[in-house]
Amino acid sequence: MSSDDKEVREGTVKFYADEKLFGFLIDDQTGEEIYVPVAGLIDEIKKGTKVFYTPVEGEKGTEAIDVKSRKKKS
Repeated sequence: MSSDDKEVREGTVKFYADEKLFGFLIDDQTGEEIYVPVAGLIDEIKKGTKVFYTPVEGEKGTEAIDVKSRKKKS
């Protein structure tokens, strides 16, 4: 995937295990479960965190990279 093809999506963290260095999120639009490797994180995440991410094809399917929390506007 080239940098021009990157699409930023929104999702919610299903779970993230710091000790295992991976987790999963659920895409808000499609409901698809997406793998989150530690290398894909920008911000710290935990269960229930609303995030922005970029989907890419990994070895075992879709992975999330550039994962950052969606900060609420005040």
